[in-house]
Parts: sequence; C-alpha cells; structure tokens
Amino acid sequence: MTLLHPAKIPVTILTGYLGAGKTTLLNQILTEKHQQKIAVIVNEYGEVGIDHQLVVNADEEILEMNNGCICCTVRGDLIRILRTLVFSMNQGKVKFDRVLIETTGLADPAPVAQTFFMDELLSEKFEVDSIITVIDSKHITKHLDTHDEAQEQIAFADVMILNKLDLVSEQELKTLEQRLRHMNPTAKRIYAKNCQINLKEILGIQSFDVNDKLQIDPHFLHNHHHHHHDDHVSSVAIREEQPLDLEKIDRWMSFLVRQKGEDLLRYKGILYIKGMENRIVFQGLHMLFSGKPERKWKQHEARLSELVFIGKNLNKEQLVQQFKNCIAE
Repeated sequence: MTLLHPAKIPVTILTGYLGAGKTTLLNQILTEKHQQKIAVIVNEYGEVGIDHQLVVNADEEILEMNNGCICCTVRGDLIRILRTLVFSMNQGKVKFDRVLIETTGLADPAPVAQTFFMDELLSEKFEVDSIITVIDSKHITKHLDTHDEAQEQIAFADVMILNKLDLVSEQELKTLEQRLRHMNPTAKRIYAKNCQINLKEILGIQSFDVNDKLQIDPHFLHNHHHHHHDDHVSSVAIREEQPLDLEKIDRWMSFLVRQKGEDLLRYKGILYIKGMENRIVFQGLHMLFSGKPERKWKQHEARLSELVFIGKNLNKEQLVQQFKNCIAE
C-alpha cells in the first residue's frame, strides 16, 4: 500500500532592488481572478511599514514584518510566521493555495529560500516554486555597480522581470541584457511596463532548482549565512497626525528631489492634506517622483501622514524638521 503525501504549498519569493515595482506586481497578483487563496508576507526595511498600505484591499492574508531585513535580523520572524500558518492550517482555520513573500529591496533572497531547507517542518509543508526578481531597467545598472544586494537578487533569480521598459532606449536595453545574461544566463526574462505581465509566467512554474543555486553559492545549504547592509544606507520614518499644507509639501518634495535625488534610493508614503477627503499616495525613486489622490479616508480611520525614506547619507533631524515646516497652519 502506498501512502499519499499531501502536496506541498508552493512559495514564490518576490525580490528586486528598491523601487523596481514589486508592490505594483503584488497588487496585480492580488486583484487578478486566479481563483487562488494566497498568504502574503511583506517585509520592509525601516521602523514604519508603508507597503501594506499601498497594497490593494484584498481577501488575502497580509502579514507584515518591518524594522529589519527578512534575510537577517527578522529571519526568525519569518520562520515563526510560517509555523503559525502551518498551525492554523492544521487546525482547519485557514487554507492557502500558495505563499508569496515580498522581500525588502535590500534583501539577499538566498537565505530566504534557504529557510525552507533548513527548517524541518517548513521543508515538509512548503516548497520554493520560484524566485522572481523585478528589475528597474532605468536604474539597475547604477545599483549593480554599487550594491551587492542588487547583484545577489539577479544571481539567484529564476525569472527576471525587466520592468519600466518605457524609460530606456533599445540600445540601453541591449546593453543591460548582455550584463544580466553574463550574471545569470539561466533565468527566464520577461519584459514589462508597470509590471503588466501574464501571471502564468511566474506562478506555479516550479522553476526553483536547488542544484542551480548550489552552483551559484556552494554554501547555500550551510546555516551560517552572514549578511551586512551597506552602512551608508539607512531609513528615516516620519509620522504626523496634524494635517499638511499641500503647497508646502509640494515645494519641499521638489527641493528634496533636486538636492538629494541621487541619494534617495526609495521614498514613499501616505499624506493627510488639510481640506482633502482623499489620502495622497506618493512614491519616488532617485529623481523620479509621483503623487496622486487615492481613496477617501474611512469614517473611523485615524487620519495621519506616514512617510519613509531609504537612502544614503540621510540626516534624520533635518528631514523631520523640514517635514514639520509643512504642517498646515
């Protein structure tokens, strides 16, 4: 008599450097009618989480980890969250078809995937389906030159989504492709604008092969991973309950982009503007910045502004004071 083992739950690891478009892709996954129940784990680098507010309202379970990077300081949290999911499923409280982990833009995906091989319970219940790396085609070359994390994300990718194609020329794309091919010749490449892709190309593709990863990193299955972030990269989080003056905020953001654009790797947030019934969502990457009205504030929702800046050589006191100057009179 043959015992049938229940199918393992597939895990998709969504990675990519700061501002590549991971949250945009995540929103597409959550809103498309794929008839699957997905447990989403979102990791942020910084003491205030913003990404979960930028993720669309969906039926899926959104589990957030912040104040650390998923591949080092909060890796224990990842194991605990996954074990809690297993317990809830065993109790019949929830049922998931797959797990999707969105890492911070500063994460090395290798130890995240490693988690599912080193922990016996997780190895029994889950299997890594694929590592998807979203690439900002406009800025990735600069990041590859200066940040090891960007290189690690590409080296370990099963699928690379070359996003923001509308921002690069054919020659720039050709040069980028040559570099990516040299770094990771086996990964599938998908081309996109605003992360609009066919989800069948990234979900349930079973493209993760541990033998391939061992060729990249012979120590992949050895549990002594050490990951150090660039000391020049830090995050500054700001919260404010008082409403803001739209004109002052606009002037301040324009000034910041001009003065600190190269050092601002990623900045995003929700703004509470005086006299406006809608939340203002803004996102930026280096010199590229956009802000737009979103949904209306809910009746019993606390109205407040939350911002996070990730970048190099950030002066927290200066940023906070400049922001305070934008409070409405």
